[in-house]
Amino acid sequence: MSRKDDYYNRAKQEGYRSRAAYKLKQIDNLENVISGGDTVVDLGAAPGGWLQVAAEKVGPQGTVIGVDLQRIKPLEGSIDERVETIRGDMTEDRTRDRVTDAADGTVDAVISDMAPNMSGEYSLDQARSLHLARQAFETALELLDTGGNFVVKVFEGPDVDDFRADIEDEFQYVRATSPKASREESSEIYLIGKGRLTAPVRPGDELEVEIVDVGSEGDGIASVDGYRLFVPSTTEGDVVTVRIDDVKPNFGFAQPIDQD
Repeated sequence: MSRKDDYYNRAKQEGYRSRAAYKLKQIDNLENVISGGDTVVDLGAAPGGWLQVAAEKVGPQGTVIGVDLQRIKPLEGSIDERVETIRGDMTEDRTRDRVTDAADGTVDAVISDMAPNMSGEYSLDQARSLHLARQAFETALELLDTGGNFVVKVFEGPDVDDFRADIEDEFQYVRATSPKASREESSEIYLIGKGRLTAPVRPGDELEVEIVDVGSEGDGIASVDGYRLFVPSTTEGDVVTVRIDDVKPNFGFAQPIDQD
């Protein structure tokens, strides 16, 4: 039996609306992108396979918001109570406003399995796939809370490495994966961004800071727009020029730069 038949049959037997449900299961098992109580936005959610998995993962205290141009039929059973569907285009402000209202201001994960209508010409389909992925990325940057996660599908080809680099600029950690549930002949990959960075600094930045406190490990602490930077070999009252080494969602590390 082929992988295609296996996952198709499993979806039918286990009540999932599409074989794609197993892709999200495998992605989440790999990187734990969805946790209990999360608010998740699913872009291109029809027919609802990813909605079902996401609703299972967030549990009774979580919320899943599915967005698609197509109508999404209500889900079966109790998980439907934690799912809200929005019919609309995420490139339109009114749709984004509806999603923001439904999320009540906090989104922990944005996931996207969007794919273009296939033309049969790979170069065109790949370019359209990348365009959709970038739209999902822009939406994620707008919606995600600090530390939030992002999953997006894209077809392998030109400019995907540049796209990944853009994601790496905005997330603490990025990896690519091809789930086993993908069809053998498919060129799709999924990029996973973990830990949305909303800090006012980025690795490599150089700036002058004032040390306002000292941490329990003895490192000086500076504040940049309310964001904490740990700076070794400094003490309270020092004013130093630093280079940013590492950025976490809620704090970062910097090294003093010797000034002549």
